[in-house]
Amino acid sequence: MTTPVTDALQDFVARYQSAAQQAGQPLSTEYDSAWPSPCYQGSGAEGEQVRWQPTPQAGNLSFHNVEEALSISLNPQYCEFFTSFYSDNLTAKAEQGACELLQVWNEQDFERLQQNLIGHLLMKQRLKQAPTLFFAVTDEEDFILTVDNASGAVMLEQVGKPPQQQVADDLASFIRTLEPLIQS
Repeated sequence: MTTPVTDALQDFVARYQSAAQQAGQPLSTEYDSAWPSPCYQGSGAEGEQVRWQPTPQAGNLSFHNVEEALSISLNPQYCEFFTSFYSDNLTAKAEQGACELLQVWNEQDFERLQQNLIGHLLMKQRLKQAPTLFFAVTDEEDFILTVDNASGAVMLEQVGKPPQQQVADDLASFIRTLEPLIQS
């Protein structure tokens, strides 16, 4: 089943792969046999550069354990964002500047994301701030992009502080505005 978020992310991934190809910079990363991923396009010697590509997930990842542990319902678009693809992080240019869309490389990476999200949500609770859900880092130190859990709006937020600025009405709209930023 496709949703606005999965459609927008799928389109961005296609544009990202195309931009890398046009730049003559195939997507590659150091091979790590201890960190397997369906993204690897072959194998290599430990530490050798190998090609990778974003790979659709089979639909087996879920945030239900986080929701149960914290007695919270997570914004569905946020959950769709992290359960659509296995991928390395994706760099992009937004209207406000450069950002890096966080992604999960494998199931263990998804577990690590969940642990970090729990830590983030507990910090928000302790600071008596509304829950936000991080999905990207920016080129500004300590600034992240989050989804407001209640409204679904994309927000610019300094870590530990309430969101400062609404960037988009929803995650799909934000992703559609991004331009791939291929690192040389």
